[in-house]
Amino acid sequence: MPSIYDIKPKFQKLLTPVLEFLYRSGITANQITISALVLSIIIGVSFWYASYNQLLFLALPIGLFLRMALNALDGMMARTYNQQSKLGEILNELGDIISDTVIYFPLLVYESEHIYLVVAFLCLTILNECAGILGKVISGERRYDGPMGKSDRAFLIGIYGLLSFFSVPLSKLSFWIFIVLNLLLVMSTINRVKNTLKHAG
Repeated sequence: MPSIYDIKPKFQKLLTPVLEFLYRSGITANQITISALVLSIIIGVSFWYASYNQLLFLALPIGLFLRMALNALDGMMARTYNQQSKLGEILNELGDIISDTVIYFPLLVYESEHIYLVVAFLCLTILNECAGILGKVISGERRYDGPMGKSDRAFLIGIYGLLSFFSVPLSKLSFWIFIVLNLLLVMSTINRVKNTLKHAG
């Protein structure tokens, strides 16, 4: 199924000048990965306190876009300049799970009326990433299948933050939004498992 991840090659091409600048500056792939994790913590904390300052809701669309860029850059740096390592792989995978949890955790506050759906969303997000990692373990290929992968989640939650900044009422729609998100996460996880088994032969 279609996913924002499908446009990653074009996005990476746009980031090539940034990659070259970072390499000339002595920045490593692991440093970019750690920076993405630190940025994610800043996004999560900003989101948590956004009810006190409306501007902090912008941390979601802006911060998540920057995080997507950093997530693309660390892989590009590792592959292009031969910086791939086991430590880098661990940082990348654990960093993604920790980042998603920290960023989306404040939804428990803003969507307290549907807290069980938000808890399910958090759990399914972790399960979805684990299914992707299992692809690497079983078939030798990390799975990024959609329709609700990391990039898709970042895009939609970024829109959520933007709408919240403009005080667009979402309470009446939240129930159905998270129902759909959770169903798509289940579909995505199933797709990853099926394709892992298919490529495992």
